[in-house]
Amino acid sequence: MASPNTPEVSTPLVHPEIEKVELKYLTIREYKQLRAIMEKAYAMLPDAAWSRGEIQQLIERFPEGQVAIHINGQLAGCALSIIVDYKKFNDNHTYEEITGKYTFDTHDPEGNILYGVDVFVAPQFRGLRLGRRMYDYRKELCEEWNLEGIMFGGRLPKYHEYADELTPKQYIDRVKSKDIHDPVLNFQFANDFVVKKIMKNYLEGDHESKEYAALLMWNNVLYSPPTRKVGVDKSVVRLGLVQWQMRPYKSIEELLEHAEYFVDAVAAYRSDFALFPEFFNAPLMADYNDLPEPEAIRKLAEFTEPLVKKFSEFSISYNINIITGSMPSVEDGQLFNVGYLCKRDGTVEKFYKLHVTPDEAKVWGMVGGTQLRAFDTDCGKIGILICYDVEFPELPRLLAEQDVDILFVPFLTDTQNGYSRVRHCAQARAIENECYVAIAGSVGNLPKVHNMDIQYAQSMVFTPCDFAFPSNGVKAEATPNTEMILVADVDLDLLKELHEHGSVHNLRDRRTDVYSLKLR
Repeated sequence: MASPNTPEVSTPLVHPEIEKVELKYLTIREYKQLRAIMEKAYAMLPDAAWSRGEIQQLIERFPEGQVAIHINGQLAGCALSIIVDYKKFNDNHTYEEITGKYTFDTHDPEGNILYGVDVFVAPQFRGLRLGRRMYDYRKELCEEWNLEGIMFGGRLPKYHEYADELTPKQYIDRVKSKDIHDPVLNFQFANDFVVKKIMKNYLEGDHESKEYAALLMWNNVLYSPPTRKVGVDKSVVRLGLVQWQMRPYKSIEELLEHAEYFVDAVAAYRSDFALFPEFFNAPLMADYNDLPEPEAIRKLAEFTEPLVKKFSEFSISYNINIITGSMPSVEDGQLFNVGYLCKRDGTVEKFYKLHVTPDEAKVWGMVGGTQLRAFDTDCGKIGILICYDVEFPELPRLLAEQDVDILFVPFLTDTQNGYSRVRHCAQARAIENECYVAIAGSVGNLPKVHNMDIQYAQSMVFTPCDFAFPSNGVKAEATPNTEMILVADVDLDLLKELHEHGSVHNLRDRRTDVYSLKLR
């Protein structure tokens, strides 16, 4: 039997090359790997690992509550939980009592609290915020099953160092005030858990905690008694748009530090997507301002690969799908404007700007790509078009025929009239294709970068214009020409309703007997 709820500690480690991260239900076939991880993670405790029979019991009783993180097909961590009728217990329970002497017969599908039995991450994968990803799953499970909240007894692994001078309450207060770093409590506080009570004799043999534990709770604000919504599919998708300000950077590391700040900010609101603007990395061209413009942009292209690799790491660490805006890329001697969809499962997909502007072709020698496709994500099908592409109605219509619900448009415009073209065309695309359209651009000035001197932007989320949506078709809008984030929820079920019962049917009423559109 292991110690409960010891999440990963964010210790900087050198991680193996990550190709794919997956969150799956745990199976008993993975027990051998699970046991090896637990013995390493809980080396300081007696009887560190759950037995095969105990894990089998958990999976059989509540398969949805047992999830595993896989990295490149290898088990990297687990989160185990049960549902309890908390009225049968009190705030002075022990770990043995809440788990029914480790039989888990206290699991009650009709209960009101999701109780965390254990969380652990393999030491070699710590620092990737995998613990937070599993806690996000627990929160979503709690919301879908309409449970009141999540509870568990959190260990105090560093309390033994302070037990002679501090009571457990004083210790926790010092952790809250950042005077003491406790890896468990710091993690839980960052995940919106609060201390409900301090429990004595919680886990027998936990000498580090002096057998004390903090009873921690996260309240489900969406809870509505007494109706349970079992198995409800997620239909509301949260979008995080980054209205990026152009500014000089001394290095790629400094730019990435700023980018991570925004990823962290939108992820903190549990956004499903983060959208960056077109050519957000242009400030890195400042060092090459002495070169002819076609050479300078190709020097900028040398940063694309390391930027994409880092953004993929961010998507995993912050559990969010990131659309990187766009960057220059040299392929077979030709210069393209490309972007990347870095999914939170670790996979990376590429998209091209098909219509380069006359300025991009004339000044940089850029050429348009030839690939147009929809992307499958954990939030449905999406499309991505770069700036000028949204001014060509054929492309969004072809994506709509592939059942795209959300169209993302990273853009960069220098003047207000250029912005107005993108803005009004994007809104038209939302109406005529009965989908959501999110646009994000850059603001500010870059006086030391040729052809990128000024920017004008107002990031927005557009909807179709019908009764279920805002009457002006604008779901959310940022302040013009101000660095900020814009977070907005879009309901995919409203689109389904619109397709069938809308006032008009722009997609369905097309006269395909008179005209047609074909992707070659």
